[in-house]
Amino acid sequence: MSPVLPVPYWRLSGFYFFYFATLGVLVPYWALYLKHLGYGSVEIGQLMAVLMATKIISPNVWGWIADHTGRPMAVVRLGSLLALVTFFGVFLARGFWGLAAVMLLFSFFWNAALPQFEATTLSHLGRDTHRYSIIRLWGSVGFIATVAGLGAAMEIWEPDILPPVLLLLFAGIWLSTLSVPERGAAPGDGGEGSILKVLRRPEVIALLVVCFLMQASHGPYYTFFTIYMEEHGYGRGLIGQLWALGVAAEVGIFLLMHRLAPRFGLRALLIAALMLTTLRWVLIGFIPQNLPIMLFAQILHAASFAIFHAVAIALFHQFFTGRHQGRGQALYSSLSFGAGGAIGALYSGWAWEGISPEATYYVAASLSLLATLIAWAWVRER
Repeated sequence: MSPVLPVPYWRLSGFYFFYFATLGVLVPYWALYLKHLGYGSVEIGQLMAVLMATKIISPNVWGWIADHTGRPMAVVRLGSLLALVTFFGVFLARGFWGLAAVMLLFSFFWNAALPQFEATTLSHLGRDTHRYSIIRLWGSVGFIATVAGLGAAMEIWEPDILPPVLLLLFAGIWLSTLSVPERGAAPGDGGEGSILKVLRRPEVIALLVVCFLMQASHGPYYTFFTIYMEEHGYGRGLIGQLWALGVAAEVGIFLLMHRLAPRFGLRALLIAALMLTTLRWVLIGFIPQNLPIMLFAQILHAASFAIFHAVAIALFHQFFTGRHQGRGQALYSSLSFGAGGAIGALYSGWAWEGISPEATYYVAASLSLLATLIAWAWVRER
Protein backbone atom coordinates (compact mmCIF):
# COMPACT_ATOMS: atom_id res chain seq x y z
CA MET A 1 0.00 0.00 0.00
CA SER A 2 1.22 3.46 -0.86
CA PRO A 3 2.49 5.51 2.08
CA VAL A 4 0.71 8.54 0.61
CA LEU A 5 -2.63 7.09 -0.45
CA PRO A 6 -4.66 4.91 1.94
CA VAL A 7 -5.52 2.60 -0.96
CA PRO A 8 -4.04 -0.49 -2.67
CA TYR A 9 -2.07 1.82 -4.95
CA TRP A 10 -0.09 -0.63 -7.06
CA ARG A 11 -2.97 -3.07 -7.49
CA LEU A 12 -5.21 -0.30 -8.78
CA SER A 13 -2.40 1.09 -10.93
CA GLY A 14 -1.74 -2.32 -12.49
CA PHE A 15 -5.22 -2.47 -14.00
CA TYR A 16 -4.84 0.99 -15.51
CA PHE A 17 -1.45 0.02 -16.95
CA PHE A 18 -2.77 -3.00 -18.85
CA TYR A 19 -6.10 -1.44 -19.83
CA PHE A 20 -4.53 1.62 -21.43
CA ALA A 21 -1.68 -0.44 -22.88
CA THR A 22 -4.48 -2.16 -24.81
CA LEU A 23 -5.70 1.24 -25.96
CA GLY A 24 -2.12 1.95 -27.02
CA VAL A 25 -2.58 -0.78 -29.62
CA LEU A 26 -6.20 -0.17 -30.63
CA VAL A 27 -6.24 3.62 -30.92
CA PRO A 28 -3.06 4.37 -32.92
CA TYR A 29 -2.66 1.12 -34.86
CA TRP A 30 -5.91 -0.83 -35.26
CA ALA A 31 -6.95 1.36 -38.21
CA LEU A 32 -3.54 0.62 -39.75
CA TYR A 33 -4.19 -3.10 -39.24
CA LEU A 34 -7.60 -2.76 -40.91
CA LYS A 35 -5.99 -0.91 -43.83
CA HIS A 36 -3.44 -3.75 -44.03
CA LEU A 37 -6.37 -6.17 -44.37
CA GLY A 38 -7.59 -4.16 -47.37
CA TYR A 39 -10.41 -2.03 -45.94
CA GLY A 40 -11.05 1.51 -47.17
CA SER A 41 -11.52 4.70 -45.15
CA VAL A 42 -15.31 4.40 -44.80
CA GLU A 43 -15.10 0.74 -43.72
CA ILE A 44 -12.30 1.57 -41.26
CA GLY A 45 -14.44 4.37 -39.81
CA GLN A 46 -17.38 1.96 -39.46
CA LEU A 47 -15.31 -0.77 -37.78
CA MET A 48 -13.70 1.70 -35.38
CA ALA A 49 -17.18 3.05 -34.64
CA VAL A 50 -18.19 -0.46 -33.52
CA LEU A 51 -15.55 -0.30 -30.76
CA MET A 52 -16.95 3.03 -29.60
CA ALA A 53 -20.65 2.21 -30.06
CA THR A 54 -20.63 -0.64 -27.55
CA LYS A 55 -19.67 1.95 -24.93
CA ILE A 56 -23.12 3.48 -25.36
CA ILE A 57 -24.90 0.41 -23.98
CA SER A 58 -22.31 -1.76 -22.24
CA PRO A 59 -21.29 0.58 -19.37
CA ASN A 60 -24.92 1.33 -18.50
CA VAL A 61 -25.95 -2.34 -18.46
CA TRP A 62 -23.01 -3.35 -16.31
CA GLY A 63 -23.27 -0.17 -14.22
CA TRP A 64 -26.86 -1.06 -13.32
CA ILE A 65 -25.74 -4.55 -12.29
CA ALA A 66 -22.86 -3.18 -10.21
CA ASP A 67 -25.00 -0.60 -8.43
CA HIS A 68 -27.70 -3.14 -7.58
CA THR A 69 -25.31 -5.86 -6.41
CA GLY A 70 -22.84 -3.51 -4.71
CA ARG A 71 -19.98 -5.53 -6.27
CA PRO A 72 -18.36 -3.46 -9.01
CA MET A 73 -15.14 -5.48 -8.98
CA ALA A 74 -17.07 -8.67 -9.70
CA VAL A 75 -18.40 -6.93 -12.81
CA VAL A 76 -14.87 -5.80 -13.75
CA ARG A 77 -13.46 -9.32 -13.38
CA LEU A 78 -16.24 -10.96 -15.38
CA GLY A 79 -16.13 -8.37 -18.16
CA SER A 80 -12.34 -8.65 -18.43
CA LEU A 81 -12.43 -12.43 -18.64
CA LEU A 82 -15.17 -12.49 -21.28
CA ALA A 83 -13.28 -9.84 -23.32
CA LEU A 84 -10.20 -12.09 -23.29
CA VAL A 85 -12.18 -15.16 -24.37
CA THR A 86 -14.16 -13.45 -27.15
CA PHE A 87 -11.09 -11.69 -28.59
CA PHE A 88 -9.89 -15.09 -29.82
CA GLY A 89 -12.53 -14.66 -32.54
CA VAL A 90 -10.29 -12.08 -34.27
CA PHE A 91 -8.06 -14.96 -35.38
CA LEU A 92 -11.05 -16.79 -36.91
CA ALA A 93 -13.13 -13.94 -38.38
CA ARG A 94 -13.49 -13.71 -42.14
CA GLY A 95 -14.73 -10.68 -44.03
CA PHE A 96 -16.11 -7.31 -42.93
CA TRP A 97 -19.18 -8.59 -41.11
CA GLY A 98 -17.35 -11.40 -39.35
CA LEU A 99 -14.72 -9.01 -38.03
CA ALA A 100 -17.40 -6.46 -37.10
CA ALA A 101 -19.27 -9.14 -35.10
CA VAL A 102 -16.12 -10.13 -33.17
CA MET A 103 -15.23 -6.50 -32.46
CA LEU A 104 -18.79 -5.87 -31.28
CA LEU A 105 -18.66 -8.85 -28.93
CA PHE A 106 -15.27 -8.39 -27.29
CA SER A 107 -15.69 -4.63 -26.94
CA PHE A 108 -19.07 -5.09 -25.24
CA PHE A 109 -17.32 -6.92 -22.40
CA TRP A 110 -14.10 -4.88 -22.49
CA ASN A 111 -16.01 -1.59 -22.22
CA ALA A 112 -17.86 -2.88 -19.15
CA ALA A 113 -14.73 -2.86 -17.03
CA LEU A 114 -13.34 0.68 -16.96
CA PRO A 115 -16.32 2.71 -15.59
CA GLN A 116 -16.81 0.30 -12.69
CA PHE A 117 -13.10 0.28 -11.98
CA GLU A 118 -13.14 4.08 -11.95
CA ALA A 119 -15.97 3.96 -9.39
CA THR A 120 -13.98 1.44 -7.32
CA THR A 121 -10.86 3.63 -7.41
CA LEU A 122 -12.83 6.70 -6.31
CA SER A 123 -14.43 4.69 -3.49
CA HIS A 124 -10.98 3.65 -2.27
CA LEU A 125 -9.84 7.29 -2.39
CA GLY A 126 -12.76 8.53 -0.32
CA ARG A 127 -12.37 12.27 0.20
CA ASP A 128 -8.99 12.34 -1.56
CA THR A 129 -10.46 12.15 -5.08
CA HIS A 130 -8.01 14.84 -6.25
CA ARG A 131 -5.34 12.11 -5.98
CA TYR A 132 -7.07 10.01 -8.65
CA SER A 133 -4.64 11.23 -11.32
CA ILE A 134 -1.62 9.83 -9.41
CA ILE A 135 -3.09 6.34 -9.84
CA ARG A 136 -4.47 6.90 -13.35
CA LEU A 137 -1.11 8.07 -14.71
CA TRP A 138 0.04 4.43 -14.83
CA GLY A 139 -2.51 3.91 -17.57
CA SER A 140 -0.67 6.58 -19.52
CA VAL A 141 2.62 4.80 -18.87
CA GLY A 142 1.13 1.59 -20.28
CA PHE A 143 -0.11 3.46 -23.34
CA ILE A 144 3.34 4.97 -23.94
CA ALA A 145 5.05 1.59 -23.58
CA THR A 146 2.91 -0.08 -26.24
CA VAL A 147 2.59 2.81 -28.66
CA ALA A 148 6.33 3.52 -28.74
CA GLY A 149 7.32 -0.14 -28.77
CA LEU A 150 4.92 -1.10 -31.54
CA GLY A 151 5.81 1.96 -33.60
CA ALA A 152 9.41 0.75 -33.69
CA ALA A 153 8.39 -2.89 -34.18
CA MET A 154 6.25 -2.10 -37.22
CA GLU A 155 9.21 -0.52 -38.94
CA ILE A 156 10.35 -4.17 -39.18
CA TRP A 157 7.18 -6.30 -39.09
CA GLU A 158 3.76 -5.96 -40.65
CA PRO A 159 0.64 -5.03 -38.59
CA ASP A 160 -0.19 -8.77 -38.30
CA ILE A 161 1.67 -8.68 -34.97
CA LEU A 162 -1.12 -6.61 -33.40
CA PRO A 163 -3.72 -9.33 -32.58
CA PRO A 164 -1.25 -11.53 -30.60
CA VAL A 165 -0.02 -8.48 -28.66
CA LEU A 166 -3.60 -7.52 -27.84
CA LEU A 167 -4.38 -11.03 -26.65
CA LEU A 168 -1.52 -10.88 -24.15
CA LEU A 169 -2.67 -7.47 -22.91
CA PHE A 170 -6.26 -8.65 -22.44
CA ALA A 171 -4.86 -11.48 -20.31
CA GLY A 172 -2.91 -8.90 -18.29
CA ILE A 173 -6.08 -6.88 -17.67
CA TRP A 174 -7.96 -9.89 -16.34
CA LEU A 175 -5.07 -11.09 -14.13
CA SER A 176 -4.66 -7.59 -12.65
CA THR A 177 -8.31 -7.53 -11.54
CA LEU A 178 -7.88 -10.63 -9.39
CA SER A 179 -5.84 -8.79 -6.74
CA VAL A 180 -8.00 -5.67 -6.37
CA PRO A 181 -10.26 -5.76 -3.29
CA GLU A 182 -13.97 -5.06 -3.61
CA ARG A 183 -15.03 -1.61 -2.46
CA GLY A 184 -18.60 -0.43 -2.99
CA ALA A 185 -19.54 3.20 -3.41
CA ALA A 186 -19.57 5.33 -0.29
CA PRO A 187 -23.13 6.00 0.87
CA GLY A 188 -24.59 9.33 -0.13
CA ASP A 189 -26.15 11.85 2.19
CA GLY A 190 -29.59 10.41 1.47
CA GLY A 191 -30.62 13.42 -0.56
CA GLU A 192 -29.51 12.36 -4.02
CA GLY A 193 -33.03 11.26 -5.03
CA SER A 194 -33.61 9.36 -8.26
CA ILE A 195 -31.03 9.39 -11.00
CA LEU A 196 -33.58 11.17 -13.25
CA LYS A 197 -33.62 14.03 -10.75
CA VAL A 198 -29.86 14.36 -11.12
CA LEU A 199 -30.08 14.17 -14.92
CA ARG A 200 -32.60 17.04 -15.07
CA ARG A 201 -30.16 19.52 -13.55
CA PRO A 202 -28.96 22.07 -16.18
CA GLU A 203 -25.28 21.78 -15.25
CA VAL A 204 -25.44 17.98 -15.56
CA ILE A 205 -27.13 18.16 -18.98
CA ALA A 206 -24.52 20.68 -20.12
CA LEU A 207 -21.66 18.50 -18.88
CA LEU A 208 -23.05 15.47 -20.74
CA VAL A 209 -23.30 17.47 -23.98
CA VAL A 210 -19.77 18.85 -23.52
CA CYS A 211 -18.34 15.36 -22.98
CA PHE A 212 -20.13 14.07 -26.08
CA LEU A 213 -18.86 16.92 -28.28
CA MET A 214 -15.34 16.71 -26.89
CA GLN A 215 -14.99 13.03 -27.65
CA ALA A 216 -16.63 13.42 -31.07
CA SER A 217 -14.00 16.04 -31.87
CA HIS A 218 -11.32 13.39 -31.27
CA GLY A 219 -12.72 11.21 -34.08
CA PRO A 220 -10.18 12.15 -36.79
CA TYR A 221 -7.31 11.87 -34.31
CA TYR A 222 -8.16 8.47 -32.85
CA THR A 223 -9.24 6.94 -36.18
CA PHE A 224 -6.85 8.36 -38.78
CA PHE A 225 -3.92 10.19 -37.16
CA THR A 226 -1.43 7.40 -37.89
CA ILE A 227 -2.61 7.11 -41.51
CA TYR A 228 -2.65 10.92 -41.82
CA MET A 229 0.96 11.20 -40.66
CA GLU A 230 2.05 8.40 -43.00
CA GLU A 231 0.46 10.26 -45.91
CA HIS A 232 2.58 13.32 -45.01
CA GLY A 233 5.84 11.36 -45.07
CA TYR A 234 6.30 10.37 -41.42
CA GLY A 235 7.73 6.92 -40.68
CA ARG A 236 5.92 4.56 -38.33
CA GLY A 237 8.65 4.82 -35.71
CA LEU A 238 8.35 8.62 -35.62
CA ILE A 239 4.56 8.38 -35.58
CA GLY A 240 4.78 6.09 -32.57
CA GLN A 241 7.01 8.64 -30.87
CA LEU A 242 4.46 11.39 -31.61
CA TRP A 243 1.74 9.33 -29.95
CA ALA A 244 4.06 8.64 -27.02
CA LEU A 245 4.90 12.34 -26.66
CA GLY A 246 1.22 13.19 -26.33
CA VAL A 247 0.74 10.64 -23.59
CA ALA A 248 3.98 11.67 -21.86
CA ALA A 249 2.53 15.19 -21.64
CA GLU A 250 -0.61 13.58 -20.24
CA VAL A 251 1.45 11.89 -17.50
CA GLY A 252 3.01 15.22 -16.56
CA ILE A 253 -0.42 16.79 -16.09
CA PHE A 254 -1.71 13.81 -14.12
CA LEU A 255 1.21 14.32 -11.72
CA LEU A 256 0.12 17.95 -11.22
CA MET A 257 -3.67 17.66 -11.21
CA HIS A 258 -3.91 17.20 -7.45
CA ARG A 259 -2.38 20.69 -7.19
CA LEU A 260 -4.07 22.33 -10.19
CA ALA A 261 -7.65 21.37 -9.32
CA PRO A 262 -7.73 22.96 -5.83
CA ARG A 263 -5.88 26.06 -7.09
CA PHE A 264 -7.83 26.90 -10.27
CA GLY A 265 -11.13 25.05 -9.84
CA LEU A 266 -12.67 22.41 -12.07
CA ARG A 267 -14.72 24.78 -14.25
CA ALA A 268 -11.75 26.97 -15.22
CA LEU A 269 -9.64 23.92 -16.05
CA LEU A 270 -12.48 22.47 -18.13
CA ILE A 271 -12.83 25.61 -20.27
CA ALA A 272 -9.06 25.93 -20.71
CA ALA A 273 -8.82 22.30 -21.84
CA LEU A 274 -11.58 22.80 -24.42
CA MET A 275 -9.99 25.96 -25.84
CA LEU A 276 -6.58 24.28 -26.19
CA THR A 277 -8.22 21.27 -27.85
CA THR A 278 -9.69 23.55 -30.52
CA LEU A 279 -6.23 24.99 -31.16
CA ARG A 280 -4.79 21.48 -31.42
CA TRP A 281 -7.19 20.33 -34.16
CA VAL A 282 -6.65 23.51 -36.18
CA LEU A 283 -2.87 23.03 -36.08
CA ILE A 284 -3.04 19.36 -37.12
CA GLY A 285 -5.38 20.18 -39.98
CA PHE A 286 -3.50 23.25 -41.19
CA ILE A 287 0.21 22.37 -41.11
CA PRO A 288 0.71 18.61 -40.58
CA GLN A 289 3.99 18.63 -42.55
CA ASN A 290 5.68 20.90 -39.96
CA LEU A 291 7.29 18.62 -37.35
CA PRO A 292 7.85 21.28 -34.63
CA ILE A 293 4.18 22.28 -34.86
CA MET A 294 3.13 18.62 -34.65
CA LEU A 295 5.31 18.20 -31.57
CA PHE A 296 3.53 21.17 -29.97
CA ALA A 297 0.12 19.79 -31.02
CA GLN A 298 0.95 16.48 -29.36
CA ILE A 299 1.97 18.24 -26.15
CA LEU A 300 -1.53 19.76 -26.15
CA HIS A 301 -2.80 16.24 -25.49
CA ALA A 302 -2.09 17.19 -21.88
CA ALA A 303 -5.13 19.47 -22.13
CA SER A 304 -7.37 17.69 -24.65
CA PHE A 305 -7.26 14.43 -22.74
CA ALA A 306 -5.56 14.59 -19.34
CA ILE A 307 -7.00 17.81 -17.90
CA PHE A 308 -10.40 17.23 -19.48
CA HIS A 309 -10.65 13.62 -18.31
CA ALA A 310 -9.53 14.31 -14.75
CA VAL A 311 -11.99 17.22 -14.48
CA ALA A 312 -14.86 15.22 -15.99
CA ILE A 313 -14.25 12.29 -13.62
CA ALA A 314 -14.28 14.69 -10.66
CA LEU A 315 -17.46 16.49 -11.80
CA PHE A 316 -19.34 13.24 -12.39
CA HIS A 317 -18.22 12.11 -8.94
CA GLN A 318 -19.69 15.34 -7.53
CA PHE A 319 -22.98 15.10 -9.37
CA PHE A 320 -23.63 11.34 -9.06
CA THR A 321 -23.24 10.38 -5.42
CA GLY A 322 -23.99 7.35 -3.26
CA ARG A 323 -25.94 4.65 -5.06
CA HIS A 324 -25.69 6.55 -8.37
CA GLN A 325 -21.89 6.55 -8.52
CA GLY A 326 -21.45 3.51 -10.75
CA ARG A 327 -24.10 4.63 -13.23
CA GLY A 328 -22.69 8.16 -13.21
CA GLN A 329 -19.30 6.91 -14.38
CA ALA A 330 -21.07 4.63 -16.85
CA LEU A 331 -22.95 7.61 -18.30
CA TYR A 332 -19.70 9.50 -18.71
CA SER A 333 -18.17 6.58 -20.57
CA SER A 334 -21.20 5.81 -22.73
CA LEU A 335 -22.05 9.35 -23.82
CA SER A 336 -18.49 10.55 -24.38
CA PHE A 337 -16.28 7.61 -25.35
CA GLY A 338 -19.31 5.65 -26.60
CA ALA A 339 -21.72 7.90 -28.48
CA GLY A 340 -19.19 10.69 -29.04
CA GLY A 341 -16.48 8.29 -30.09
CA ALA A 342 -18.77 6.39 -32.49
CA ILE A 343 -20.07 9.56 -34.14
CA GLY A 344 -16.48 10.85 -34.31
CA ALA A 345 -15.26 7.72 -36.09
CA LEU A 346 -18.21 7.73 -38.51
CA TYR A 347 -18.05 11.37 -39.60
CA SER A 348 -14.26 11.08 -39.88
CA GLY A 349 -14.53 8.22 -42.35
CA TRP A 350 -17.10 10.03 -44.47
CA ALA A 351 -15.39 13.45 -44.39
CA TRP A 352 -11.97 11.90 -45.02
CA GLU A 353 -13.10 10.60 -48.40
CA GLY A 354 -15.92 13.03 -49.16
CA ILE A 355 -14.13 16.33 -48.37
CA SER A 356 -10.47 16.07 -47.33
CA PRO A 357 -8.38 14.90 -44.38
CA GLU A 358 -7.51 18.51 -43.48
CA ALA A 359 -11.15 19.61 -43.49
CA THR A 360 -12.01 16.71 -41.18
CA TYR A 361 -9.83 18.29 -38.50
CA TYR A 362 -11.58 21.64 -38.99
CA VAL A 363 -14.89 19.89 -38.31
CA ALA A 364 -13.31 18.52 -35.12
CA ALA A 365 -12.21 22.02 -34.10
CA SER A 366 -15.77 23.30 -34.61
CA LEU A 367 -17.13 20.62 -32.27
CA SER A 368 -14.65 21.41 -29.49
CA LEU A 369 -15.32 25.15 -29.91
CA LEU A 370 -19.05 24.53 -29.48
CA ALA A 371 -18.29 22.49 -26.36
CA THR A 372 -16.25 25.44 -25.03
CA LEU A 373 -19.20 27.81 -25.38
CA ILE A 374 -21.60 25.39 -23.69
CA ALA A 375 -19.21 24.79 -20.80
CA TRP A 376 -18.68 28.53 -20.30
CA ALA A 377 -22.43 29.20 -20.28
CA TRP A 378 -23.83 26.32 -18.22
CA VAL A 379 -21.31 24.04 -16.49
CA ARG A 380 -20.94 24.79 -12.79
CA GLU A 381 -19.32 22.90 -9.94
CA ARG A 382 -21.60 21.47 -7.28
